[in-house]
Amino acid sequence: MALQVAIRRCFGEKCVTKVITDPDLTPDLTIRGVPIYRGLLDATAQAAMLEKLREIVALAPLFRPVTSRGKEMSVRMTSAGCCGWVSDQRGYRYEDRHPGGMDWPPIPDSVLEVWRAVSGTDRLPDSCLINFYEDSARMGMHQDRDEVDLEQPVVSISLGDDALFRVGNLTRGGKTESVWLSSGDVLVLSGEARLLFHGVDRLRPGSSQLLPKGGRINLTMRVAR
Repeated sequence: MALQVAIRRCFGEKCVTKVITDPDLTPDLTIRGVPIYRGLLDATAQAAMLEKLREIVALAPLFRPVTSRGKEMSVRMTSAGCCGWVSDQRGYRYEDRHPGGMDWPPIPDSVLEVWRAVSGTDRLPDSCLINFYEDSARMGMHQDRDEVDLEQPVVSISLGDDALFRVGNLTRGGKTESVWLSSGDVLVLSGEARLLFHGVDRLRPGSSQLLPKGGRINLTMRVAR
């Protein structure tokens, strides 16, 4: 995994991080302006990241969100970072604490390393949404637009079973394109593709051995505030 160098300099109480991206790190595929890095995380890196995620879930357990209309989502989720994305009858938003009242755990360094490698921005994410898909779970077409600065990217990491990822347009409807994402794949929503509608239609159960009981974990890092 080729990465960039992050140089941190402090002037009094103010610190600035300058990110230099490795020019050799190029996407294997681009779909509608969304770069996809196939197998950016190897098996060892995936297993190590999974252990960090287990630590997060032990502190901030997975919960099943509901839509503003009271319908349960098919995924379970939690977050890491300064704030976490939640959904209930009050709507979609970022909150400082888990619905159970506890603070969100920090984003693991291994996850931040991926952001630094592919995001193309000096800013670091303040939130990492962790979605767990069971075999029958899916994610309807949606935009990620609850963040304050929509010019900042969203970086997505896939772990576990393959998922059929669908990309649409800047408005709902119209023709779409789909691609299978495998464990260790990373993609970026940025620039003109930042607000494309996207979703997950289905999983390919048993396609990965990373999770003993199957399923898929999707991490999405964002600059929420």
